[in-house]
Amino acid sequence: MARKIIFIIVKIFMRVFTRIEVDGLENVPLSGASILTINHLGRLDVFLVFSVVKRDDLTGWVAEKYRKIPLIPFLVKAVNGIWIDRERGDHTAIRHAEDYLKANWMLGFSPEGTRSYTGTMQEAKQGVAYIAAKTSALIVPTAITGTELAQKEILHLRRPKLTLCFGEPFTLPLLERATRADSLKKGTDEIMCRIAALLPEKYRGFYSEHSRLKELLVKGAK
Repeated sequence: MARKIIFIIVKIFMRVFTRIEVDGLENVPLSGASILTINHLGRLDVFLVFSVVKRDDLTGWVAEKYRKIPLIPFLVKAVNGIWIDRERGDHTAIRHAEDYLKANWMLGFSPEGTRSYTGTMQEAKQGVAYIAAKTSALIVPTAITGTELAQKEILHLRRPKLTLCFGEPFTLPLLERATRADSLKKGTDEIMCRIAALLPEKYRGFYSEHSRLKELLVKGAK
């Protein structure tokens, strides 16, 4: 019940204070183990995704630093959020994420680990690729724009335009011990370049000149 109330409040807030444009929603599976891989620009990213995606089992990682903020632990528990200590390799959080996907539920992750302070993509960490490869979960590349300035716009009584674009789902091959390091690097780059391909050029940042991104852009242009 608490989760439903929270989602209703989030949807109302986003509808009143922002203008949302969505593309590719049909690419988001309505059931089954799946991961939304999202570029992280601002604090409204989570609200934006929750207000659009029609999955009652959607949740994700939440940084431990927010645990001491009033009401946050209650909200995290209500949506089955997974606490993660980003200052170290948090194997407990990774295991919980794997269990969540094995239950055929949906997780939303930002492979970058934290929001960008430049408004462009940062180099990603490999944790999300590891989980995706280990669980064979479906990956849905998800691109967000507009949230980097949204809070400031709202405080100035303006309704910012936020965009959310979902790309075609894909999976990563299972990891093999002999090629694990290379596979994780390649898998992470694949995830991030697929997100970058959905973004306007100015947002692509670290991945703007990546050869895989250029391949994807050429394919998309045909």
